[in-house]
Amino acid sequence: MAGGRLESASIGPLGIPGDRGWALRDETAAEVRGAKKFPALVQCAARYVEEPTETRIPAAEITLPDGSTVRSDRPEAAERLTRLVGRPVSVWRRRPPEDREHYRRSLPEDPAGLEGELREMFGRTPDEPLPDLSVFPPELMEFTSPLGTYFDAFPLHLITTSWLGELRRRNPKADFDRRRFRPNLLIEPEGGEEGPIELGWAGKQLKIGSAAIRVTVPCARCVMTTLEQPGLAKDPSVLRTVVRDSNQNVGVYADVVSSGTIRVGDPVELL
Repeated sequence: MAGGRLESASIGPLGIPGDRGWALRDETAAEVRGAKKFPALVQCAARYVEEPTETRIPAAEITLPDGSTVRSDRPEAAERLTRLVGRPVSVWRRRPPEDREHYRRSLPEDPAGLEGELREMFGRTPDEPLPDLSVFPPELMEFTSPLGTYFDAFPLHLITTSWLGELRRRNPKADFDRRRFRPNLLIEPEGGEEGPIELGWAGKQLKIGSAAIRVTVPCARCVMTTLEQPGLAKDPSVLRTVVRDSNQNVGVYADVVSSGTIRVGDPVELL
């Protein structure tokens, strides 16, 4: 659903407490799925009714596109979200890693069907390459997320304003609003640096506030970047630009090396 801005956050092994603490399960496909399959979800917003912690995921109040609300822990949440997305879904709080069946992926077994599924997920046209999936944890071919989480691949995702600025120069007619890319951390470089400078951070550590994180791999972009959401029109040209001019990536993923607190305005130090 739509993201929200925090002035400060505690960062732990699972990133920001409560980040992706709930998910929908497509009961027909028997798989956890998000807005890649259910684009209407980005027309919704959600907020926790209590402050989440690293070990506790409270209920969330979901605001639907018509302005009505429902709590994620109420039976009617599944009913109303089923009507919204047009398929039977259930609503799940994050499950422990031992519940492997909950996280299991249901991709087609034949190569043609698998490629079609991946092209739909990543929003690639027939003439565009698929991302190099070998850089991601191998478990993601079997499970929809790292076990015990609902993350795409890693607990943190960060983008620099300089990379977004480069994309705007490549396609000035499109709106490369940060909300399309859903970063946990938006970093504004000093000194007028331009372009995807975070690519040079791969394998290195960053100190932000009292936390330290390790940058892992670039973030391969998918159909999410094109979706309509409040204040942003649907725009496939955003993804076409990323694939053509940005090697399919925008931003980078990261792991947490040491826990701490990050605040808006904190300096970022490359270690």
